Order: sequence, then C-alpha cells, then structure tokens
Amino acid sequence: MGNCLRPSQNGSDKDSKLNFSGGNVHVIGSGEEWDAKISEANKEGKIVVANFSAAWCGPCKMITSYYTELSLKYPQLVFLTVDVDELMDLSSSLDIRATPTFFFMKDGQQIDKLVGANKPELEKKILALAESSKSSSS
Repeated sequence: MGNCLRPSQNGSDKDSKLNFSGGNVHVIGSGEEWDAKISEANKEGKIVVANFSAAWCGPCKMITSYYTELSLKYPQLVFLTVDVDELMDLSSSLDIRATPTFFFMKDGQQIDKLVGANKPELEKKILALAESSKSSSS
C-alpha cells in the first residue's frame, strides 16, 4: 500500500498526466471547477470521492485504472481527481500531505479519508458510501 510524500527532483515524468479515460472521473483543473463540482454534488445529494494524486507518484499511477473502474461501478457517487501540483492551494487547505489521498465528502464536509493506494480499503469505503447513498435516496 504505497503512498508518496515528495516528488522526485529529476522531474522526468513531471509532464505526464494520469489517464482516467474510459471512466466517470472528473479531472479538476482549477479551484472554480472544484467548487462547481462540489456544489453540483451537494444539490444532487451525492457523495464525492476525490483522489488527490500526482503524475510523478508511482502508487498514484498504479491505482488510476482501479479508481476509474470504481467510478463506473458506483455511478451514484461523484468521482473527482486533483493533481496536487496543479492545485497546491486546494490540496494544502484540505491538509493533503501524501499522495494518493482519497477524500470523501457529503454536503461539502469531509466524512472520511484514506491515504495510500490501498485497493481493498478504498473499495470497502466506497461500497459503504454507495450503500448509504442508496438507502438515503429511497
């Protein structure tokens, strides 16, 4: 279950992006986009799963396709991804200290958090949230 604390200084893969294509993951590129998606989720009563990651982080790359699969498996949740290097202020304001960090929100408030690329724990948390969102919407 890996996580990254600091980028490598060589910057060799700094320009590469994590690929979330084929899924239902919204890539957040600005604070305004973040605010809009959170607001939209709040209005729809949906739980947000936000993946704070970095292009240089090996464990982030490893879990990207799994996160994308989960976004398709649990469409009742809103899946976001944030590059911590692109949105440093947002990441700092949410106390993101390592990548990947999965942030779970409801009504604009943090309800849970998972640090590291722990696939079983990530799906366990997402499944519990998906089940709770089903029961609260029926």
